[in-house]
Amino acid sequence: MSKKTTDAGRASVPTADELVGAADRLAQLSRDAGRDDLAEHLVHTRARLLDPYVRVLVVGEYKQGKSKLINALVGAPVCPVDDDIATRVATVVGYGDPPEAALLMQERADAEPQRRPVPIDEVAGVVTAAEPAHEGVPVVGAEVMLPREILKGGLRLVDSPGVSDVATFRELSTLSSLAGAHAMLLVSDASQEYTAPELRLLRQALRVTPNVSAVVSKTDVYPEWRRIEQIDREHLDGLGDVPVFAVSSDLRLTAAAERDRELNEESGFPALVTHLRTHVVGRTEELQREAASADLGVVAEQLLLVVQAELRALEHPEQTPEIVARLEVAKSRADEFRSRSSRWQTTLTDGIGDLIADTEHDLRDRLRRVQRQAEEAIDEGDPAPIWDQFSGWLDERVGEAVSDTFVWTNERQQWLAREVAEQFLEGEDDIPDIDVSDITGVLDPVDEMTGMDAASMSAAEKIYIGVRGSYGGVLMVGLATSVLGLSVLNPLSLLAGVLVGRRAYREDKQARLSRRQSEAKTLVRRYIDEVAFQVGKQLRDRLRAVQRATRDHFGARADEIHRSLTTAADAARLAAGTYAKDRDGRIAQLREHAQLLTGLRRALPAGTAPSREVAAVAVGAASAGRALGAAEPV
Repeated sequence: MSKKTTDAGRASVPTADELVGAADRLAQLSRDAGRDDLAEHLVHTRARLLDPYVRVLVVGEYKQGKSKLINALVGAPVCPVDDDIATRVATVVGYGDPPEAALLMQERADAEPQRRPVPIDEVAGVVTAAEPAHEGVPVVGAEVMLPREILKGGLRLVDSPGVSDVATFRELSTLSSLAGAHAMLLVSDASQEYTAPELRLLRQALRVTPNVSAVVSKTDVYPEWRRIEQIDREHLDGLGDVPVFAVSSDLRLTAAAERDRELNEESGFPALVTHLRTHVVGRTEELQREAASADLGVVAEQLLLVVQAELRALEHPEQTPEIVARLEVAKSRADEFRSRSSRWQTTLTDGIGDLIADTEHDLRDRLRRVQRQAEEAIDEGDPAPIWDQFSGWLDERVGEAVSDTFVWTNERQQWLAREVAEQFLEGEDDIPDIDVSDITGVLDPVDEMTGMDAASMSAAEKIYIGVRGSYGGVLMVGLATSVLGLSVLNPLSLLAGVLVGRRAYREDKQARLSRRQSEAKTLVRRYIDEVAFQVGKQLRDRLRAVQRATRDHFGARADEIHRSLTTAADAARLAAGTYAKDRDGRIAQLREHAQLLTGLRRALPAGTAPSREVAAVAVGAASAGRALGAAEPV
């Protein structure tokens, strides 16, 4: 396996093909050594290397130019664009030769989506329909593959639905899609600076993935685009390192049609394309290869430990008891890592318990703030006439609170996984890839808030209330003035009736308003309680799943290490009883295996191939490694 050298003189990561070849060789060596568990570990590593796709999510509010941006990037009208249509389901654009398209159809919510090939020209009509479906089956996504150079390296662009309407906030689909993406492009046109929802989406996106970029579109339509771009950059200064690209999709498409290089430069797309190729695709592939290199280094170390134990025992039979004793000590220390009372197990159990309590408190705190804001809005006026708009606003605010809690929970569980890894092994960076920020369907069990009756009264009702209130005034003043010889119905009694009736109408109106406000607050509290109950249950379930996945991950690692040390001790014992006539041949075979494993390990970058990780994890195996006469110090 060859290694290239960077400008800084540091060995770069081998190519994906080289790593796949190394994984195949190590898997065969593992099976030959009877270590099917290590071979299975490499199967998953190999699968990750063979999945080169780099997914870039293109998001933004409706009519900001997302679909046309993708069309301009690939140089083809692959995503539908029109003034009166909008993308309703995600459309993935990737490389394929010949061109092809498919729809992802899902008959039931709990069923796996099925891929159905369709002609490319049918995709636009389906993904822009009010209720996307094909042959009566709901469509949840679409794929279009094109032979384009920009897509050849594994880049896949995802055209997502707009994020500004209430339904989208209730489904919370954009943030969920981001959890499975490698990068995000936020598209906002040059007509105005970033809106509050756009900035909020950027903040959340940066907490899920650090690879976020901003695109200011339609620079050919708005002459003041440079000023808007500058304002947007000022907004982004406080969020982090977010590159901004000002582009014109129409200029790019025109330049492609006319093969005008100068016009293409003016469109602003060359800088965006370079960024995608260098900082998104290139960096993601490098990280994937680094992770695979670390996996290969772990397996090579464990196989090498067994080979060196047997080799040392054959070359120096008099040291066999010492070698076996030290390996047994290391194995007993490895047993401690497998027990429930180990430090990493205790850290995980206590951490999950604390995290569940903290996330429930965080969710309730956020929802209570939303409830207070809603009640303050209700107190400012009559909620009945604007109840539909108010319900939409509340749905949006609740969706934001829930998504913030899930993103925060995801950050906390990743921190906990790193803490557990540190307890397992100082410097350990192999942690389970678990994401709890996926919030698709979180609010599905929550019923929509109940509506309110209209607050309007008919003229007859108003007259009835006024007459009923004025009766007492007319009678009271009429009887008082009858002493003066006036009739009960006289100008003074009628005036008193009007005044009292007017007051009675106002009091009744205020009482009705108070009842409606009280009813609205009750509906809000009931809705917030239901959200807290349903979402809190899902949060607890996901964190318990995190606990099980993390425990199984590190438990499997501890089992691998324990088995490697057990195999090494057994090999050393067997070597002591090997006859002299078989010893030379076995030594030659073991030296060949050791040379092969050492070569594979050294071909990996120093930063990703942990030296004597097995011994370090087992703590006591450090002395065992020295007894084995390892080529590198433990």
